[in-house]
Amino acid sequence: MTTRRALLSTGAKLTLLAPFARLASAATDEDARLVLVILRGGLDGLAAVAPYADPQYRSLRGALALSAPGTDGGALDLDGTFGLHPGLANLHSMYRAGEALIVHAAATPYRERSHFDAQNVLEAGGAAPNGAATGWLNRTLGALAAGGAAHGAIALADSVPLVLRGELAVSSWAPSRLPDADEDTLARVRRMYEAADPELAASLNAALDAREIAGDAGNATMGGRGGQTVAPLASAAARFLGSADGPRIAVLDIGGWDTHANQGAAQGTLAQRLRGLDAGLQLLKTELGAHWQRTSVLVVTEFGRTVAVNGTRGTDHGTAGCAFLVGGAVAGGRVLADWPGLTPRDLHEGRDLRATTDLRAAFKSVLHERFGISEGVLASTVFPDSAAVQPLEGLSA
Repeated sequence: MTTRRALLSTGAKLTLLAPFARLASAATDEDARLVLVILRGGLDGLAAVAPYADPQYRSLRGALALSAPGTDGGALDLDGTFGLHPGLANLHSMYRAGEALIVHAAATPYRERSHFDAQNVLEAGGAAPNGAATGWLNRTLGALAAGGAAHGAIALADSVPLVLRGELAVSSWAPSRLPDADEDTLARVRRMYEAADPELAASLNAALDAREIAGDAGNATMGGRGGQTVAPLASAAARFLGSADGPRIAVLDIGGWDTHANQGAAQGTLAQRLRGLDAGLQLLKTELGAHWQRTSVLVVTEFGRTVAVNGTRGTDHGTAGCAFLVGGAVAGGRVLADWPGLTPRDLHEGRDLRATTDLRAAFKSVLHERFGISEGVLASTVFPDSAAVQPLEGLSA
């Protein structure tokens, strides 16, 4: 049996997270920016970040296993134990530049396999489905406002996701599927609304302001096979976050990660999705420009996928997976993993990667270190009844 200690003896440079150290006081950046990217459907964390040095990896993954670093289509080495999918080349460059880190064997407290319930737990920030009608990022906005910091937020999605719903108003934007109205028509509609309904007029003006900020990104098409295209959302997020009077928090909602069939390894359906995500992250960095140095990007999913391949050359709903933290404000170049191993006895219910890190620990770290929210408020208000979940230490530069 391969233990964590045996795996470490192979030369792996894992950063163990348990027990968690308590954080020192945060040096708050009043102009900090946060982007939350939700990958809906369940990203296969063992494909995105392959534990290629684990002795069980190749036998369990079969046709989905990536070849060794340095070979054609092989994993992009991170630390001698883990490697990124070759479709994540830009992310790999950010990792080497100290602008990206990976949290592996991570999950919410949810241990079933329903997309709906898992996404509810991820966005509400509790321990069980339907525990709250509001999202943890909206409660974050409330905590910041209570401390005198007004940070706006925007959802880059067709509708505001649960994570941003709550008492504080937020904006939303998505590329239009309809032809743009000409300026003369818009001017007449503005005048009509202003005369008949000031509240509707204010909403229209906000929407038109958002369209102007988004610029060319608003002309991009959404959709594509199985989910949204990341690039127009990333481009729009950069424009909103880079605007002098714009929001400082953005949520990107990306579907298409439920890979039950024909998943592929270095090539295939998942590889195509990962390349799109990778290009979107690079575009976000490029278009944010100088603001990138104050930005933290959290890329998360509702659960991981099974370790073994299913009968349709894909993977089924699982438990733990990986999360990415990217940005100029990130103390990167690390894989954080209390690695549980892939032997049958180490797996959750004999089939899934076992979770050893609560995703809320990463969320708490960013909110504390970058936005100055106290551990007490995080445990009682932003993530209620989560005092036992200690923030990870030192994720921010």
